[in-house]
Amino acid sequence: MNALQFEKSPYLLQHAANPVDWHPWGEEVFRKARKEGKPIFLSIGYSACHWCHVMEHESFEDAEVAALMNESFVSIKVDREERPDLDAHYMTACQLMTGSGGWPLTIVMTPEGTPFFAGTYFPKESGYGHLGMLDLVPRIRELWRTRRDELISSAAAVAAALAEEAQRPAQEAAFESGTVMSAARAVATRFDETNGGFGSAPKFPMASVYPLLLRAWKREGNERTLGIVERSLRSMRNGGIYDQVGFGFHRYSTDAAWRVPHFEKMLYDQALLCIAYVDAWQATGNDFYRRTALEVCAYVLRDLRSSEGGFFTAEDADSEGEEGKFYLWTRVEIEAVLSPEELRELDQTYKAGDEGHLILHRDPAQSAAPGRVEEALLGRRLARQRPSRDDKILTDWNGLMIAALARAGGAFGDPSLRDAAARAAEFVMQRVVDANGRLLHRYRDGQAAICAFADDYLLFIWGLLELYEATFQARWLRGAVRYMDDVLARFWDADLAGFFQTARDAPDVPVSRGKPIVDNVIPSANSVAVLVLTKLAEITGQEKYRALAGSIIKLYPPDAESNALSFSFFFSALDFFLGPTFQVVIAGEAEDPQALEMVRVLRRRYLPNVSVVFRPTNEAEPEIVGIAPYCASHGLINGRATAYVCSGWACTMPTNDPTVMLRSLSSD
Repeated sequence: MNALQFEKSPYLLQHAANPVDWHPWGEEVFRKARKEGKPIFLSIGYSACHWCHVMEHESFEDAEVAALMNESFVSIKVDREERPDLDAHYMTACQLMTGSGGWPLTIVMTPEGTPFFAGTYFPKESGYGHLGMLDLVPRIRELWRTRRDELISSAAAVAAALAEEAQRPAQEAAFESGTVMSAARAVATRFDETNGGFGSAPKFPMASVYPLLLRAWKREGNERTLGIVERSLRSMRNGGIYDQVGFGFHRYSTDAAWRVPHFEKMLYDQALLCIAYVDAWQATGNDFYRRTALEVCAYVLRDLRSSEGGFFTAEDADSEGEEGKFYLWTRVEIEAVLSPEELRELDQTYKAGDEGHLILHRDPAQSAAPGRVEEALLGRRLARQRPSRDDKILTDWNGLMIAALARAGGAFGDPSLRDAAARAAEFVMQRVVDANGRLLHRYRDGQAAICAFADDYLLFIWGLLELYEATFQARWLRGAVRYMDDVLARFWDADLAGFFQTARDAPDVPVSRGKPIVDNVIPSANSVAVLVLTKLAEITGQEKYRALAGSIIKLYPPDAESNALSFSFFFSALDFFLGPTFQVVIAGEAEDPQALEMVRVLRRRYLPNVSVVFRPTNEAEPEIVGIAPYCASHGLINGRATAYVCSGWACTMPTNDPTVMLRSLSSD
């Protein structure tokens, strides 16, 4: 066993028995490299990564490769989900050096941590266009022995390029509502008219795109924009990328038609896609989207929730050494499980593909609800060996799931989803913190560790804000304000604005702190910051938050709409910032039927730029008044529950009528 045996990360523990002398990231291993005069071999991946498993089996478990590595390098393993800062830094280096990237990420660097070689997957032996480890390692060892000065010079050039990339100056971009529309049109040009979604194979869900398109539809009423969202969401739900039996989305499709997935399941995909389906239901009223969102929630609560209430990170693609084995069927197996009547029902609903390799998928227009066929197949599947589960709990990904559950629970009037979101939020606030209450990034096996990143704070704040609007419990809003104060104190760039990824007092081997603005599979910290700062300004009435959001917007390149897929969540947040926005204060008693009806009609509609505050009138000193003082004067009119609708802090006449309230929520 190597030094990884003492780590908590499931990914690192997967490599603890490798003959490679792996070390975790830390100052001690850098001292070792400097003392021995060896370059560092850095390998970054994650536990559900199929090609990470392949490289481990082919190379890192091989005694011959390990002997070469141990002789030539000091080797470090990093879980990218535990250390997104390191992953971002070295992935940028890989992209600068090679023009591409991916996982497993392979970096060879000086003992000071500066890369001079980068790549991704390397098998044991060279072939089929891949350089093998048996050739790569001796080449680098020889270069380090005979041409070390050149390698160090090359590393210095990479370091300079990374520093330039990290120090992007603020831009004076003239963003306006037209820019949001241009971004939405740019995204639409990538739409796959045949299959839905964007681009070709491999095809990812791109969950951050749908809020932008729905907002664009809301702003200008273009039915084609809504049609792109609907076709994409329907095609994904009915395709093989969706687990038709146990629910939840796989990470991506290997083909353009969504039929053959890469089978790993990630928590962030479930959260962001759940939000997209909730939004689509609010926009259209189509129950297909409501059912899908509820199915995704059911999967997460069944398979990814810990006994303590937090949510696990992922489920692997592989089981019993084969990718997708847990999910695949043979016709013989299906016939042994289903009755003749159920078989006819299955054949009417599903297409299965290759007879020896069945992946259930449906026609994109299919809308039938799952029932006894799926239940029977799920029961049979539960007898199989499950894929491994990465059971670490990450604050940022939990923030996303809290937001999704709160949004779904509020929209659908489902208290169990709101309760699950509240329990997860309570878990993070009590267990994923240090002795001083400072947020930490990772929790596993009873231990919380790793200083939180900006993503942790900002995505968790988003979850708390959604939880407030789903429950109107002021403690969640108070928590959002508290954590915003903390992230501003620790991560804010007072010179150029925006949030660095790492805190200024984070104890670690220094790498570039980075200031993330590009939206990948998860929205960037600064994109989310524009959203949550604007939301805090709307709910609390404190304009300082809006000013901070405005200063972040200047970080984004003026031509960002030309690459809108990389900034899609930012443009959603920008749409909210630009407005018009509305604040609705509902004054009444918490259980008053009229007050509840006002809340219900708001939650059932797609109103992305509306913020709702509940002012209890049966409390002498309601907590919400201490957070949002402007609502102190909002009381009952005619002795009945009353709605106050304001935009730009100019308010319409208060009303007791939900229909009048809705009519006031118009930008016309």
